[in-house]
Order: sequence, then C-alpha cells, then structure tokens
Amino acid sequence: MGTRKVKCELYNDSMQNWKGYPIQKAQLIIADVPYNVGRNFYGSNPTWYIGGDNKNGESKLAGKPGFASDFNFNLYEYFHFCSQLLKKEPKSGWKSARGRSSNAPCMIVFCSFEQTSTLIQAAKKHGFVNYIPLVFVKDYSPQVLKANMRIVGATEYALVFYKDKLPKFRNGVQIGEDGKNIRGTGHMVFNWFSWERDNKDIPKIHPAQKPVKVLKQLIEVFTDPGDVVIDPCFGSGSTARACMELGRSFYGFEINHDFYNRAVNEMCKLPETNQIDMNEYMEAMA
Repeated sequence: MGTRKVKCELYNDSMQNWKGYPIQKAQLIIADVPYNVGRNFYGSNPTWYIGGDNKNGESKLAGKPGFASDFNFNLYEYFHFCSQLLKKEPKSGWKSARGRSSNAPCMIVFCSFEQTSTLIQAAKKHGFVNYIPLVFVKDYSPQVLKANMRIVGATEYALVFYKDKLPKFRNGVQIGEDGKNIRGTGHMVFNWFSWERDNKDIPKIHPAQKPVKVLKQLIEVFTDPGDVVIDPCFGSGSTARACMELGRSFYGFEINHDFYNRAVNEMCKLPETNQIDMNEYMEAMA
C-alpha cells in the first residue's frame, strides 16, 4: 500500500480569524452550528434531572448552557465564512458524463427542525440557493418522557447547501477503461441515514457530539480521498477524526480551550507535526 499524507489542522480560535491561517479551499464544509438555545440546552434531556429521573429533582445541569457560544452564534458570519472557504464551482461550460455529478462543493449544516427555515433564508443571502434536507433516524430518544408526552424526538436533521451545480456525489459507481459507468455498480443514496452510535473507543467530549460513523458516511458521499474538509466549530473533533480515517485533509476552528485540547489529545491524538501518514495513523489508532 502506498503512502498517503493528509493534513489535519486544528485551531483554538474563531472562524472569523481564518485569514490568519494557511487554509486550503474546501470541497466540503460540515458543521453542527450552535442552536442558540442558551440555558435550555438540556431541557429535553434526562440529564436535566438527577439520575435521569424527574422524581429525583433537578441536577446541576438544569438551566445551564451546553457551551458558551450557544447564546449568540451568528449564522450570517458562518455563511460568509463558507462562501469564502469553499472551492469555486466548475465553469459553466463544464459537463459531466451521464449519470455523474459535477465536482462542485457543498456544505452540510446539522440543525434542529425549528432552525431549518432560518438557515435556508440565511444561506440564500450568500448565494446558496439550493438545498437537500437530510434526516437521521435514531433507535433511542434522549428526551424525557413527561406525563403528558407520548411522542418523543428520535431524529436529527441537516441541510446540504450548494449554489448552482449539484455537488460532487459518490455512490460507488465504478468507471471502466472506456470512461463509461460500469453497469451494476453504485447504489441509491436516500435522504435519511441511520444514526449509528460510536463504540467505546471514541471518547465522549462534547454535549452535542456527532458520531464519527455518521460523519464518515456523509464525507464519503460528498468527497474523494485527498479532498479538503473544513469544520468551523469542530467541538469534540469527531469530524477531524472521520476525515483522518478516510484520508481527507481537515481544517477546523474551536474557540473553547478545553474542547480544543481534548480534541487534539484524545479524539485525534495528533502528532507534533500535522502531516499525517495515513498508514501509520490507522495502525496507531487500531
């Protein structure tokens, strides 16, 4: 197996300061932006109560925010960042072969269902006029089953935003020596995914942490090995780890010092140099 090196750059800084860093333009920007729920962060979670049972009274997390940025996160600054850091779409004269997408970039934004209309409007103001809704289905619910509540949330949501051309899309289609699609290869990709929880080897760092397994599915669909992925608020670093395991270069920002340190030292276990040999990395993480 040949040697393949990718970059993994994690910055303990705000995405607003991106011009001070040597960042490559991205094929994909993926982020779980703060929901701006403030002190209601744990409102639908059993941890609001001691032992997860409302009979025991409220826990120390009741009425507490999940993290400091969950009060005033600016969506317009986020979309401005994305408009500057995504690669340019292919020129108008570029044509893809039948059945294949272009190499256009896109962004994926995890969000609450209530946020979707706000995100769509903010994205349009920055030229991201098209979107694809994604739904992630869980086999459990973190919500408290209250006396008058019989239907609980068991889904997560995301939106894929792009400008004009459909983004790069990889569904396993293989190309023959003649440049044509090989019949019988490739598969249909639905707009819903199973929410696969990570194994115990993935540290739990952030209260809103997304599973590495879920992130890897998305990254494989919208990028190729060697492509660049950016997460402007990486939190636990699970997106960075997913990228490293798949051979994608990663750049990310996180303003919280504790989350940043744990992402570097626990989630990613980065060497002093951020040039990573993928073969050596996978052996070390095994």
